[in-house]
Amino acid sequence: MKIMGIEDITEDGTGEEAKGAENFVQSELFARTFREGMALVEETANYLDGEGRDASKELPRETALSYAGASMRLTTQLMQIASWLLVLRAVREGEMVLGEASDDKYRLIPGEAASVKFKSEGLPERLVALIDAAHQLYNRISRLDAELFTGEAAPVEKNDAAAQQRALLKAFGGR
Repeated sequence: MKIMGIEDITEDGTGEEAKGAENFVQSELFARTFREGMALVEETANYLDGEGRDASKELPRETALSYAGASMRLTTQLMQIASWLLVLRAVREGEMVLGEASDDKYRLIPGEAASVKFKSEGLPERLVALIDAAHQLYNRISRLDAELFTGEAAPVEKNDAAAQQRALLKAFGGR
């Protein structure tokens, strides 16, 4: 995948994706998203190293295993968010060119956050809240990533009754 640089933009308007990405990394929206993402990473690290560690020691064995799995998935997801944000900050600060930042190895996978299901019953409310916040941020950044680097809007996760009915019909052989 290649994002066109400024030199690739012609007078007829092609290269809008590159202009959009370059504008985005210089925008206040990116700056706010960066601060939000890094704050969530820090908040989660502080929780898992302090209050969360203490809370996990009080959990029954089965719930403690769910806690461990959920915290590992949360940490992985936040690392992906932080990586994406840091790559775009490098573009913003001129340390990386946009074409390099558009490489597939820096892309987020839309819907990956949604595919992870965990048993939240019995988990500390604070952990569940951090998981929800990371999930929402990941989905938002994933949509931005798709729009900026492929020129397509990422599919929006739908969890309405009609979507659930279609999934049930599909699972049980219906159309």
